[in-house]
Amino acid sequence: MFTRARLQTFVIALAGVGAFHAVGLPLPFLFGPMFACLLAALAGVQVQGAGQVSVAARTVLGVAVGASVTPAILGQVPLMAVTLALIPAYVAVIGLVGVPFFHRICGFDRITSYYAAMPGGFQDMVIFGQEAGGNGRALSLIHATRVLIIVTLVPILLTGPFGVGLDHPIGVPAADLPVHELALMVVIALVGWKGGERIGLFGASILGPLILAMALSLTDVLHHRPPAEAILVAQFFIGMGIGMYYRGVTMIELRRDVAAGAAFAVILAGLAAGFTLLAFRLGGTPILEAFLSFSPGGQAEMTVLAIVAGADLGFIVVHHLTRMILVITGAPVVARLLLRKDRAPGGP
Repeated sequence: MFTRARLQTFVIALAGVGAFHAVGLPLPFLFGPMFACLLAALAGVQVQGAGQVSVAARTVLGVAVGASVTPAILGQVPLMAVTLALIPAYVAVIGLVGVPFFHRICGFDRITSYYAAMPGGFQDMVIFGQEAGGNGRALSLIHATRVLIIVTLVPILLTGPFGVGLDHPIGVPAADLPVHELALMVVIALVGWKGGERIGLFGASILGPLILAMALSLTDVLHHRPPAEAILVAQFFIGMGIGMYYRGVTMIELRRDVAAGAAFAVILAGLAAGFTLLAFRLGGTPILEAFLSFSPGGQAEMTVLAIVAGADLGFIVVHHLTRMILVITGAPVVARLLLRKDRAPGGP
């Protein structure tokens, strides 16, 4: 539904794009809306998300990733064995460090601490945490802060120590693509998204179109990624959505939840750096792909950064999907064990 608050938020996000573009900052369509909406939310401005439009924008990235998976990429999967084997260890180390950090140092209950520490899908961790009895609002702010800081740090590191430009082509203009391929991409996005939701697929707006686009790419039916304009629109709504999570935040939440999320994001950055070096030295993985594969940001945000950095998108997505699947399938099991311990006589 079109509301005044939604229109106001849209204008704020557009102003952010203009401001970032005017001063030459990187990724204006992602960071402009993100920081503009973040500042507006912190200032108490009434902001409202774009609802299903924002979800639909994520389907563009699903199609982009799926279209990038070719027979040549699949042929490289055996070469990823070493780095993929590092993913379970990576998740385990994050849990062993993160749960005590949130529980003993930050003072959150055990269930909230567990779901705050897990680098899984943003929405999935919040939903699972609430269902298990955790603090949903705290989880939203902690994970939003994690994504915000990681997505901000990664481009700084890419353009600094790595010396990578963020100006690689994100796609060809829509006018240069065959009309039948554009129509096919729309069908893939809608069918993959809604079909994924119907079968209960986690992250359906990205994974549904990704799976369908990958199948059509591997069978030589789909030959192009979505046009540049569509990728920019996806960046815009993703950036706006991150900033939106801070609406209504209080000073207490800033000092407790946001500060805890920020501190943990720094810890995660250190852990990611360690596993990046392991992947580089043990698996012979190019340092750029290793870095982006172990950066614990959101799946959609890391896809955007991989595209603009010109990295091997298929390689990076395989690793992020492995992490997501491990966390999302294992989270409820481990959480039940923690909850049982909390309820045991004499438990903490």
